[in-house]
Amino acid sequence: MNDSRSGFGSLHMPRSRGALSGLLLLILGAWGALIPFIGPYFHFAYGSGQAWAWSTARAWLEVFPGVTAAVGGFLLLISGNRATAMFGGWLAVIAGAWLIVGRTLASPLRLGDIGQPLAATDAKRAIIEIAYFSGLGALIVFIGGAVLARVTIRTARDVELAQQAADVRVPADSGTVDAFAESARTEVVTPVPQRHRREGKGGWLRRSGAGVTSH
Repeated sequence: MNDSRSGFGSLHMPRSRGALSGLLLLILGAWGALIPFIGPYFHFAYGSGQAWAWSTARAWLEVFPGVTAAVGGFLLLISGNRATAMFGGWLAVIAGAWLIVGRTLASPLRLGDIGQPLAATDAKRAIIEIAYFSGLGALIVFIGGAVLARVTIRTARDVELAQQAADVRVPADSGTVDAFAESARTEVVTPVPQRHRREGKGGWLRRSGAGVTSH
C-alpha cells in the first residue's frame, strides 16, 4: 500500500536529499540577482559602473535568472515531495541555461544590451564574465541536473521506508476490523418476553376449571 498522503507514498523523499543542492542553488541565485547591484562597490561590474542601476536588460538577463534559480533552490531545500523537488530542479536548470544563452538572444528578443565587463585587463574581464554569466550559469545547470537525477529515481531506502509504513498501517487496520467483528459476535438479541402470555393462558384455564367444578 503506497499512500502519498501519509508521507511514505511514491512521491515522498527524505528532506535531506535535496537540502544541500537547494542551499547551493539558493546562494548562487542570490549571487546572480544581487551582484549586478553591489558589484560596482568592489569595482566588479558588468555594463554600468553604477550601483543599484536598473534597466530592462539587467532585469531580464541578470535578476530574472538569479531569482528563478533561488526559488528553485528554496523549493529543493524545504521539499519532502518528489514532484516539488523536481519542479525546483527544473527551475534551476532553466535559470542556468538562460544565464548562458540570454545575452545571445537579447537582441532578437529586444531585451536590451547589458554592456561589457568593466575591467582594465583581459584576465579580470574573463573573471567578471564567468562570475556574472557563463560560469555561474554552467554551475547552476550542473547542480540542477545532478539534483534532478537524484530525486527522480526511487532508491532502496525509499522502498524500505514505504514498506515499513505499509507494515505499520496493515496491523492497525486489521485490529479495527477485528474489533468490529468481535462486537458483532458478542451482541445479544433480547428475546420477546412471553411470561405474561403464558400466565394469561394459565389463568383462563384455572377459571374454566373452577366453573366446571361449581356446576
